[in-house]
Amino acid sequence: MAEQPHFVIVGGGTAGWIAAFIIQDSIKRLKLDAKLSVVESSKIPTVGVGEATTAAFHVFLTHFGIDIFEFFRKTEATYKLGIRHEDWRRKGFTYYGPIDDPHAVVRPPPGAPSDYLNVYAVSVNEPVQDMHLFGPLLKQKKAPWAQKADGSLIPLGPFLPAYHFDQSLVGKFLKEESEGVEIVDNVLTGVERNGETGDVTALVFEDGQKLEGDFFIDATGFRKRLIVGEMQATWISYQHELPVNRALPFWLPVEPGEEIANYTRAWAQEAGWMWQIPTQYRYGCGYVYSDEFRTPDEAHAEVERVLGRKIEVRGDIQFKIGRLEKAWINNVVAVGLSSSFLEPLESTSIHGTIVQMMMFAGQYLRDPAKMGQPLRDDYNRRVGRQVDDFRTFVNTHYMTERDDTPFWREVREHRIHPETKQRLERWKTEMPRREHFADYLFGLPHVETQLHYPVLDGLGLLDPAVAKAEMARDPKLRKFARETHAGLVKEYKQAASKALGHAEFLELVRGMG
Repeated sequence: MAEQPHFVIVGGGTAGWIAAFIIQDSIKRLKLDAKLSVVESSKIPTVGVGEATTAAFHVFLTHFGIDIFEFFRKTEATYKLGIRHEDWRRKGFTYYGPIDDPHAVVRPPPGAPSDYLNVYAVSVNEPVQDMHLFGPLLKQKKAPWAQKADGSLIPLGPFLPAYHFDQSLVGKFLKEESEGVEIVDNVLTGVERNGETGDVTALVFEDGQKLEGDFFIDATGFRKRLIVGEMQATWISYQHELPVNRALPFWLPVEPGEEIANYTRAWAQEAGWMWQIPTQYRYGCGYVYSDEFRTPDEAHAEVERVLGRKIEVRGDIQFKIGRLEKAWINNVVAVGLSSSFLEPLESTSIHGTIVQMMMFAGQYLRDPAKMGQPLRDDYNRRVGRQVDDFRTFVNTHYMTERDDTPFWREVREHRIHPETKQRLERWKTEMPRREHFADYLFGLPHVETQLHYPVLDGLGLLDPAVAKAEMARDPKLRKFARETHAGLVKEYKQAASKALGHAEFLELVRGMG
């Protein structure tokens, strides 16, 4: 009888624990008699940073039966209903990217094309954000909940939110919520491999102990300890088209009585952009910039000038933007920052981890002895394409009207990727449709039109005349879209007037604990 296969995740943190939940779930579902271990060291401190997610994280929490209010209480989390983009299109111009999808709450007429509500909004020159439930909530910093007379909370309709949190607290929370996972608290110092196949066979720790395994998930972050340190995986750089390569992180306090933002603030600066991510008691912030155009001291001075206050910088992070050519080599698969890194403009990191692990567990996971090269090749192709799509989407944000600094002139003139140009060229003559994005992730969520429309619309990259011509082809659909659009805008304005302020909502949730 074969020995029980052993899956080992190297590195805890958010990525490692997301992987643990999904793999453990799949092992049970497949009735695999397998063991799962997570290796993390209490000696290595986790750096708490403000982190933002997409709605995929909400789906992850609800799938595993995690109480959302308890999650808020234990991780200092806040809602993320979208992104506030400031000064990107031009200085002084702000647009919001709400993450909910109005198409999901309306039954379309038979044969209606995808994104007809977005097309209608553009055709009448209305901001696409206005027909989203999250649109008015973002502007007013409100939570998607109202309070009944008896004090109980009532949701303002069906919605899929995302979250902001301190990532060190989330790793800890997921660890506490996990079941049936062996936790190995030790410091990795070496790796043993099979001389013939090259597979990893065991981890060696600083106290001389060993942990044997059959399949390894590298969640060691930027260290890429197994996938690059052992497997020599090749890195594909996106440095040319995503030109920021350095970050200056800092915290700002949430002042007493201040309303807490329910959005990630992405605020364009002279040589990059600044993020502000609210947790319940402070804002995780940072200036992501290009050191071709700013020294760290200049970046620091710029932030203080813009904010009008002194800041305490919490490090100088230098990073390489890009992805592994192959995220899965032999019996090692990399997730999270071990696998790819993009500037945190659209919260692609945790989203990518969840989708990749769901895809891996749903389509490829089996007894390690049966996970051969054809599976690896297929997985690598799909994950590579996913991250390339993230790159193209983030690169699209740099198609701006700004030419007020050398950085913005350089980016606009020389750093737009050919694929970005190709898509924008297509969308000059036809409106973006879901069919323009191939589904190669087995139906799992991806950056498609729902996320593109607010950005393309906010940057002025869509032509109302093209939208108008498309709507004119089907007067019946245009009438339906007009009435639906007006109904949604009115309904959501009313809903927002009843919604609780974000800070008040969080205080009520804390009180329930």
